[in-house]
Amino acid sequence: MAAILEVKNLQHTYSPNTPFGHIALRDVSFQVQRGEFIGVIGHTGSGKSTLMQHLNGLLKPDGGQVLLDGKDIWSDKAFTRQCRFRVGLVFQYPEYQLFEETVYKDIAFGPKNMGLKPEEVDRRVKEAAAFVGITEQQLEASPFDLSGGQKRRVAIAGVIAMEPEILILDEPAAGLDPEGREEILSNINAYRKAKNATIMMVTHSMTDVARLADRLLVMNDARLVMDGTPGEVFDRADELVQMGLDIPDITRVFIKLRAMGLDVPQVYTIEQAVQALTSLKGGHSDA
Repeated sequence: MAAILEVKNLQHTYSPNTPFGHIALRDVSFQVQRGEFIGVIGHTGSGKSTLMQHLNGLLKPDGGQVLLDGKDIWSDKAFTRQCRFRVGLVFQYPEYQLFEETVYKDIAFGPKNMGLKPEEVDRRVKEAAAFVGITEQQLEASPFDLSGGQKRRVAIAGVIAMEPEILILDEPAAGLDPEGREEILSNINAYRKAKNATIMMVTHSMTDVARLADRLLVMNDARLVMDGTPGEVFDRADELVQMGLDIPDITRVFIKLRAMGLDVPQVYTIEQAVQALTSLKGGHSDA
């Protein structure tokens, strides 16, 4: 199956040829298949956000290519513009970018810029609002009258309303309480399943990506240093810790159990932990 997105030898330097020059991406290459959920992890300054901003043409690479359905997104201006609708990017704390009089108008901003007919804009606004749990009554409210979590939903709905094939999110649950965090992640997964969309999510929560992602990309010092399933990546826990990254809490617990002499496997989700402990007890669960 051909990749929907391919990154080839991507390079980017901020303020090149100046004393402030900083290499943000070094020879980054990977492919993304349609419908995948990919977690992107790395410590602050590793290049994650810079990489994401290349994927829909917000930043232009100094070297290498980003291909959407096999075509360089910078091949012509019309295609670059099209890519920005097909690859939706939700920045960290996107609620700070709300500006319209009503929630409806904010969500409608992207679809209107696509030149869609009013009835199609209306359909997309209402469908996107439903995905993120915004009621029809809230659509007529000012976005500034909503709670922080509701504002976050509105901002995400504004990108979802463009119905991107690839949805990129930079720390979508940052700063939310556990309930709000779970709701936002569920909203994102609902969109993925309904539209067979590809999701790429930058996060510092290893627990979230362990549970949700099909694949993990690990950035370190402007390079892509790991690309594999959550199991493959978290099997290299020592390397992750050396990079300054965390590992899922449950993985940490099972590492300690092994150090105590218990014959338990490497796990990275609660479900795997329950299964492993049940097997250890001889297949009998008290649950």
